[in-house]
Amino acid sequence: MSSLDADLWQEAINDEMDSLQSNETWNLVDLPPSYKPIGCKWVLKKKLKLDGTVDKYKVRLVAKGFRQRENIYFFDTYSPVTQFTSIRVLISLAAVFNLFVHQMEVKTAFLNGELEEEIYVEKLEGFVIHGHENKVCKLNKSMYGLKQAPKKWLEKFDNLMISNEFKVNESDKYIYYKYDKNICTITCLYVDDLIIFGSNIPAINYVK
Repeated sequence: MSSLDADLWQEAINDEMDSLQSNETWNLVDLPPSYKPIGCKWVLKKKLKLDGTVDKYKVRLVAKGFRQRENIYFFDTYSPVTQFTSIRVLISLAAVFNLFVHQMEVKTAFLNGELEEEIYVEKLEGFVIHGHENKVCKLNKSMYGLKQAPKKWLEKFDNLMISNEFKVNESDKYIYYKYDKNICTITCLYVDDLIIFGSNIPAINYVK
C-alpha cells in the first residue's frame, strides 16, 4: 500500500468515526455481568469510476452480527426491497405522464435506526479513550452488520414518510405516494436506495 493510499484510507476511517460519533451511535459504559459484547471490524472498499480510476475510498465499521443470538439480541429481520415489477410499472407511468425520475442513495442509512434491544460492542483497537479503557460501547442506534439493521432503518424511514403525509401502497409496501394540489410524488425504497418520481423538480427535492 502506498503512503497516499494509507493517508486516504485513514481519512475515510476518520470520516466514518465522525459519522458514528455525531450520530450518537453509542455510549461508553461498564459491561453488565450477564452480557457479552460482540466484536466489530473495518470493511474497506475502493469504488471505481467507469474508466477504472478510483472514485472514492469507502469505509464501514461493521458489527459481527453473526454472533448475535436470536430472540435475545434480535427478533426478526428483513430488508425493504421494492419489487422489480413495481419499478417497471412506475417507469412506464413516468413515461406516459411525463414525470421526473431521480435516484439517490441515503448515506449511512443503517445508522439512523433506533435500537430497542440491549447490545454492547467491543471498542476498536486504536480508538480507546483515556480513562475508559475497560468500558464497552452500548449501542443507541443501529450499525451495519447487525441482524436487525435493515428493519430498524425501515421503521425510521416509514415513520418519517407517514409523518410527512405520504401513504403506503397496498400492493407493494415499500412504495410511498403523495398527491397534493395536482402535484404527484412517488418514492420507491430499495434497501438504502431511493427512486423518486415527481410532477416537478421542487417536489422531488422536497423528498430528498
